[in-house]
Amino acid sequence: MTSLWEKVRGRAGRMQDTPGTATLQDAGGRTESERGLQAELAAGFHTGFEHTPAAVAAPSDVTEVAQVLVRAREEGHRVTVVGRGHGHLGPIQDGVALLTSRLAGVTVDPVAKTARVGAGSTWAEVISAAAAHALAPVTGSAPGVGAVGYTLGGGLSVLGRTLGWTSDTVRGFEVVTGEGRILTVSQTEHPDLFWALRGGGVRGVVVTAMTIDLFDIATLYGGGLYFGADDAESVVRTFATWSADLPDEFNTSFALLRLPDIEAIPGPLRGRFVVHVRVAALLGSAEAEQILRPVRAAGTPLLDTLTDMPFSAIGSVHADPDQPTTSMTGGILLSDFSVDAAEALLSVAGPASPLPLLGVEIRVMGGALSRAAAEPSAVSGRGAGAHLFVVTPPIADPSAELPFAGAAGAVFVAMQPWATGGTNANFHGMLTERVSTARPWDEETEGRLVHIRDAYDPEGRIATRL
Repeated sequence: MTSLWEKVRGRAGRMQDTPGTATLQDAGGRTESERGLQAELAAGFHTGFEHTPAAVAAPSDVTEVAQVLVRAREEGHRVTVVGRGHGHLGPIQDGVALLTSRLAGVTVDPVAKTARVGAGSTWAEVISAAAAHALAPVTGSAPGVGAVGYTLGGGLSVLGRTLGWTSDTVRGFEVVTGEGRILTVSQTEHPDLFWALRGGGVRGVVVTAMTIDLFDIATLYGGGLYFGADDAESVVRTFATWSADLPDEFNTSFALLRLPDIEAIPGPLRGRFVVHVRVAALLGSAEAEQILRPVRAAGTPLLDTLTDMPFSAIGSVHADPDQPTTSMTGGILLSDFSVDAAEALLSVAGPASPLPLLGVEIRVMGGALSRAAAEPSAVSGRGAGAHLFVVTPPIADPSAELPFAGAAGAVFVAMQPWATGGTNANFHGMLTERVSTARPWDEETEGRLVHIRDAYDPEGRIATRL
């Protein structure tokens, strides 16, 4: 087959996987050999949705992406871009699901200290390619996340207090508009779109690649301290006062976790309520440990994973699960995390709380995350002092989500005195949509983003997540 969108046995939209040809396959009535792309769509990180698009496309380069957009326009379909599946707020029920997996690839320029990252690439792939040259990207906490989608949302990095937002490190994008035009986007070419894509999410284009800065980082001091329920109040209260005055080189967060009793969990933590304090410091171990002394004194760790580590091991700092899940998530921005905020959080999500949540996390912001970018961008959350994030256990039956949404709502209400009214686009999850009125952008910024989207996709061909 040679066309992009070919009718097969009277069913529009199925195309066999032919080398050098963008793959497009219908979503219904398939034989076993025809299920590949639909299976790939269903196998993203969040597996709680039943996606039923009219067709699934898997282009392998920017030209094929343009062809998919042109054909979608001709046939009146909307296009939803699908990366690694972390950003879904609901099922894809019509139009074309455009998989980015075949656009993946990372090319490092060690002299310029940049990386060209294809859509569909994970941070693990970027980290590995950069580490070969003793360089590192401004990455997230979970290396399995798609690098491009994460960056479009701003990118609240593990090293954000030190290096700022990931979106601030972007030098340029390669994109396809809703009309099928291929563009290079940078501060000097289509600067309005360059502003919007750095933190404003998908805005009227499909991003096929980006070029980002890399940094001279080979190692860091990082890992975590896991405390039990008996130490929870002491540790969280101490964290609130201690974290208010940290150097920018010291990045930290904590999570209140209700861990299941399964083999994947380290023995000392199985089936327990745990406070996980995370550290990622671009400091020597002795200096980092000196800073950390008040937290160590607040309790007796059940497990201590802090160590000097290669940057390639940065995923172990948060130790986020990397297996597909049906959990729901959501987050809001906070002005700060004071002692009063700590008391409020403990009262609603501490070890005595009956709320059915797997985890409640506080990330300390500030530092470079609060400073203005060299080039203005649409990133949401630059002035916040902390970020609150909640995650439910896996939910097997979508109809049973109500108690979990209610639990998240209870946490958001308890923390309302410190809420800014905003969210970060990356963490604006299903729970945020269901139980919070917080939004990533103010009215003026949202209006500007909509205007830019309409300029590059006047027919609304490309679906926008937020």
